Amino acid sequence: MVWLEKLHHPEKYVKTFLKWGVLGMVMGCLGGAVGSGFHYVLHFVTHLRTAHMWLVWLLPLGGLTTVGIYRFFRLRGNRGTNEIIDAILRNEPVKPLVAPAIFLTTNITHLLGGSAGREGAALQLGGSMGSWMAKWLKLDDNDRTVLIMSGMSAVFAGLFGTPLTACIFVLEFVAVGRIFTPALVPCYLAALVASLGAQTLGIYPETHLITTSVAFNISGTFRYMLLAVLISLVGIAMCWLFHKAEHLAAHHIPNSWLRILLGGAFIAVLTALVGDQRYNGAGMEMALEAVGGHADWYDFLLKLLFTAVTLAAGFKGGEIVPTFCIGATFGCLLGGLLGLDPGISGALGLIGLFCCATNSPLAAIALSIEMFGSTNMYLFGLVCVICFLLSGNGGLYGSQVIKYDKTRV
Repeated sequence: MVWLEKLHHPEKYVKTFLKWGVLGMVMGCLGGAVGSGFHYVLHFVTHLRTAHMWLVWLLPLGGLTTVGIYRFFRLRGNRGTNEIIDAILRNEPVKPLVAPAIFLTTNITHLLGGSAGREGAALQLGGSMGSWMAKWLKLDDNDRTVLIMSGMSAVFAGLFGTPLTACIFVLEFVAVGRIFTPALVPCYLAALVASLGAQTLGIYPETHLITTSVAFNISGTFRYMLLAVLISLVGIAMCWLFHKAEHLAAHHIPNSWLRILLGGAFIAVLTALVGDQRYNGAGMEMALEAVGGHADWYDFLLKLLFTAVTLAAGFKGGEIVPTFCIGATFGCLLGGLLGLDPGISGALGLIGLFCCATNSPLAAIALSIEMFGSTNMYLFGLVCVICFLLSGNGGLYGSQVIKYDKTRV
């Protein structure tokens, strides 16, 4: 029988499963511990910042410290998550000092009020950890790549508590149009174990269960499709602005010390003008407020400005959680204007903009289920596929490889 002929040497499958099952669970234990520790430190420094608003005036000094740390660890020119993507694509090791550098500098950003996320740090911590483990076990280049991806999946899941999203995202976002299935077993086991471990340590995902079911009809579906189109335009504009701001800042202020000093000062002044810290930090609280149906019309614009300046200056952390905030506040605003439920529109904006920015539609759909429940998963799926196509081949990560152009049939 043909199918039986394909199952030659079954002992190889068993051996492979045992090998990657064990390695995946080990990475999950380590990633869960690292992600949990990172979560608690970030929570502490964020609480400290919100309790003492004057700390934002130290952001320029924190910027100089950030540059100093990367110079001390000889990581000058490090490109963050893009460097991890390059390591995966080229089967190269990740520098071990990336982990302490990104851990320290991300906490500096959050302590002093930079507008950045934490997922970039999670991916770099996990990638560095996986690379170190591969070197210790003396694995070959291909196995090291799989272990790097498993580490990324583990720390991401341990920090966010979304194992399915963590696994699919790591497999999907490196090369648009290709899912790296050889890493499926260790990535999923690592993410699941890390998420369960984080829960035992008292860390639970930031979810907002949506129980209201959206009825599909011609008028409503058309308006939700229009919402998806407009989210795509915001996604294109956001990614362009982030890249353009980074390019202009590096071109006009080539000295990294001066660039981050001025960027930190600008954020401090912006914060003083706003009068509170609503747009500092990652912005997850504001995103969940928007999913609850509450957002001011200017929220997404100011969060966009704060984040663009923070990233262009050279502060560390990540872009995805601020993207959540921008998408949710924009979706909430636009949903109200289109006569849609503002809360559900905010959730669609969060998921849709994540899809645009990362070119990861399957991970976006998984995230919608893990964050908001499965009640409206078909609607989230509709928004994701529209956003994925219309956002083009750009995105947050310049190192992403486009395996198949989105217009290719």
